[in-house]
Amino acid sequence: MRILITGAGGQLGRDCAGRLAADHRLKACTSGELDITDGDRVGAVFTEYSPEMVINCAAYTAVDRCEEDRQQCLCVNAGGPEILAKRCRAVGARLLHISTDYVFDGARPVPSPYYEDDVTNPLSMYGRSKLAGEHAVMEALDDYCILRTAWLFGMGSGNFLKTILRLALADPNRTLKIVNDQFGSLTWTARLAKQIEALVVNRVTGIVHATAEGFSSWYEGAAFFLQVMGVEANLVPCASSEYPTPAHRPANSILENKRLKEAGINTMVSWQQDVRAFVEQNRQLLLDEAVADKKD
Repeated sequence: MRILITGAGGQLGRDCAGRLAADHRLKACTSGELDITDGDRVGAVFTEYSPEMVINCAAYTAVDRCEEDRQQCLCVNAGGPEILAKRCRAVGARLLHISTDYVFDGARPVPSPYYEDDVTNPLSMYGRSKLAGEHAVMEALDDYCILRTAWLFGMGSGNFLKTILRLALADPNRTLKIVNDQFGSLTWTARLAKQIEALVVNRVTGIVHATAEGFSSWYEGAAFFLQVMGVEANLVPCASSEYPTPAHRPANSILENKRLKEAGINTMVSWQQDVRAFVEQNRQLLLDEAVADKKD
């Protein structure tokens, strides 16, 4: 299958490209190589490559910055998917679009998860823009799959786990306050890429949730990761109210992979299993990267 991946410079886009390269013809474009808000450029790439499948990993993900940079946030997260969806419709291609837990308000009591058919209610500009992107895809195209995920980590770019490791190594005696009242599922992008491959092969359409099984708070996730890394740190749990941010962050980001399970193609495993596998594969690379960031 001829697959076009947008946002291939990010951690999920990179892992998708690595996962799908063996069995498919790929054109993987970073956001610098293909701006999905540029309709003419998108059209030129479609004409040149004639994709049968598009996996859209491109997004404006700076959650706090979205509150100020609203026009660009909407342009990328809503306008870009609309351009891709309309182009897919024109050439008969399928679209798999990556969305987020931020389309929900997070007010549901933990540990009750959110399901694909639950009512959305985004409370941040980022969440509203991503929901607008979902609607744009659904209105423009029938052959689509919208995948909502959350709390991603991988080797491709910066993320929460990498940040905690860098801070812990920079000053082992420093007290690191970590939020302990927001809950979700740390999701490894390499595992998610495997799940995306299953969605592509099985031609699943509609909205699906795909995160690791189980859940933790940010504090619990950080403590587990550093323990597996063998890095000591002075972590202290704290409340979200101690770290006010411009954007509202959901207190409950737990998503249930209901449709994947109903289809018999759920490949997601527990977040602890994936954190262990991530460290086993990348421990020295993670340490080297954190040390290099410290020197910079």
